[in-house]
Amino acid sequence: MNFSLTKEQQMIKEMVRDFAKKEIEPKADEVDRTSRFPEETFKRIGELGLLGIPFPEKYGGSGGDTISYALAVEEIGKACGGTGLSYAAAVSLGASPLYYFGTEQQKQEYLIPITTGETLGAFGLTEPSAGSDAGGTRTRAELVGDHYVINGEKCWITNTEYSRIVIVTAVNGKDDRGRNKISAFIVPTDSPGVTIRSDYEKFGVRGSNTCEIHLEDVKVPKENILGDPDKGFGQFLYTLDGGRISIAALAVGIGQAAYEAALSYSKERKQFGQAIGSFQAIQFKLSDMAMELELARNMVHKAAWLKDQNKPFKKESAMAKLFASEAATRACNQAIQIHGGYGYMREYKVERFLRDAKLMEIGEGTSEIQRLVIAREIGCPRTESGEKQKAGRS
Repeated sequence: MNFSLTKEQQMIKEMVRDFAKKEIEPKADEVDRTSRFPEETFKRIGELGLLGIPFPEKYGGSGGDTISYALAVEEIGKACGGTGLSYAAAVSLGASPLYYFGTEQQKQEYLIPITTGETLGAFGLTEPSAGSDAGGTRTRAELVGDHYVINGEKCWITNTEYSRIVIVTAVNGKDDRGRNKISAFIVPTDSPGVTIRSDYEKFGVRGSNTCEIHLEDVKVPKENILGDPDKGFGQFLYTLDGGRISIAALAVGIGQAAYEAALSYSKERKQFGQAIGSFQAIQFKLSDMAMELELARNMVHKAAWLKDQNKPFKKESAMAKLFASEAATRACNQAIQIHGGYGYMREYKVERFLRDAKLMEIGEGTSEIQRLVIAREIGCPRTESGEKQKAGRS
C-alpha cells in the first residue's frame, strides 16, 4: 500500500491551500457573522478550475481523481466551513449526478456550466416531511403530453439561489409492485412556478446559501428527466455515497483548523508560570485530536481511492463520513476547552469551527443513518423500519 500523494495530487493540495489561505480564510469571520454568500470567492474557484476537478476535460473538468477533489474540499473547509460546504455541494451533489446519469445533451447543456464556474449546482432531495426517510417524498411529477408537471417542495438545499438548475426527486407513478416510483428531474430555477426562499437563520456554515424551493405546476420537458426514470431514487443514493466522501473531507478540514488553533494557543497561553501545552491534561487532548483527524483523513482517502478504482465504496464512505464528522466535532469541542473562556468568545475562531462542524453529523445522512448503512453493509439483519430509512439531507 502506498500512502503517498502523487505529484499531481500534491500540486492540487498546495495550490488550493495557498488560495484558501490568501483569499478565503481572511474573510471567513465576516462571512459567518453576516451570513453572506461570498460570490467573489466562487468566481475565483471557478477560474481556478476547482469545480471541475473530478470530471473529464471534455466536460469542462481537469480530469483529476476523487482523492484530489477530497484534498481540495479539506483545504477550503479548513479556511471556511460555509465556503467548503457550498463547494462540496456544487461538485458532489450538483454536478456529479449529471455526469453519472445524464445524457450527452444534458452534460453539454447543464454539466459544463457548473464545472467551468458559470453557475453552481444544486440537489433537492429533502422535504419538510421527508428527511432521513427520503423515500417518503411527497413531490409529484405527472407526464402531460411532452412535459412533466411537478408539484411539491424541497428544503435545506445548498446553492439554489446561485444555480441555474436544481435536480429534484419526485414520485413519478407506481412500479410493478405498486410502490411509489421516484425519478430525478432537471429543473431550471427560472421556470414559471418555481419559488426560492433563503430565510433560514443557521447555527453554523452561515455563509453557505441554504434554500427551500416550492414547485407549483412547474413544467419541464420530458428530456429533463435524469437517467433511468425507474431508478431515480437509486441514482440519488449513489450520489450521496460519493457526497459523503466530500462531507468527510470537509469535516477533516474543519477539525484540522480547530486542532491547529488549539495547538498554537497551548504554546502561547501561560498558567502557573508555564505554557499550558506543557500540562499532560492538555497534551492528551491534543494527542487525541491529532490521532483521530489522521485516522479520519486516511478513511477519506481510502473511500476516495475505492471510488476511483470503480470498486464498491458504500460502506467505506459511510464509515469515513461518520467517523470524520464526529471526530471533527470532538476536536472542535476540545479546542474550545483548551482555549477556556476565550474559546467561548467570537473573538477566537474555535467557536465558529464547532458550529460549522456540527452540520457534518447531519448533512448527507445523519450519524444514525450512517450506522444503519454500515450495519446493512456488514450483513446485519434488516427490520421493516430500517428498510424505510434510506438517505439523508441535501
